[in-house]
Amino acid sequence: MTGPENVKLIIFDCFGTVVDWRGSIIEDLSKWGEQKGLSIDWALLADLWRGSYEPQMGRVRSGEIPWTNLDDLHFESLQAVLSELHAPELGQLDLMHINRVWYRLNPWPDAVEGLERLKRKFVIGPLSNANVSLLVNMAKFANLPWDHAFSCELYQHYKPDPETYLGVCRMMYLDPEEVMLCAAHNYDLVAARECGLRTAFIPRSTEYGPGQKTDLTAEQEWDVIASDLIEFATEMGA
Repeated sequence: MTGPENVKLIIFDCFGTVVDWRGSIIEDLSKWGEQKGLSIDWALLADLWRGSYEPQMGRVRSGEIPWTNLDDLHFESLQAVLSELHAPELGQLDLMHINRVWYRLNPWPDAVEGLERLKRKFVIGPLSNANVSLLVNMAKFANLPWDHAFSCELYQHYKPDPETYLGVCRMMYLDPEEVMLCAAHNYDLVAARECGLRTAFIPRSTEYGPGQKTDLTAEQEWDVIASDLIEFATEMGA
């Protein structure tokens, strides 16, 4: 296998690695809820909502339901979470505003600078379970300088299905060893490495809040391990 110096494309997990989904949801919806006079525990909503993320995608992976974009899975989960929290009944416009909070996520403080540096040397883009609309609007909101949005929608599979990682390689006419995945989640990197991709780990120790217990450190000897995306850019010579 060739070394990281032969990497031509770097793809990124987005939720958690590049953007602070939890902090952004709590901040955004707390301000909006105050304006609307809504008494909802937005931190608990964020945690419960994210907790439904993997089970919902699992229904697609297993064939229980046909391919369904993340926006639609999120909306279904949101209604269940609001019911669980005994939230007041909301109209369709309010529900859609809440659901599209995923379009309004803030980047981690190091993200934009690190990505801009990497973009000078590599083709960069998210390989995310988010659909194209979500990724494009999030990038616009957060000033993420992607070259392309490698949404799992394009491959009709959710990570960690191999069709996602290998789909990027085929789309870009690159061998797997010419593509690197950068992620804050060890399971994502395991799946990418099994497909022949190079790997980079960035810890985000507060992604799930102050009590986070997973992905605090690299669990394997990934090709690159860096403290944040600025250090990662330096490690990659960008």
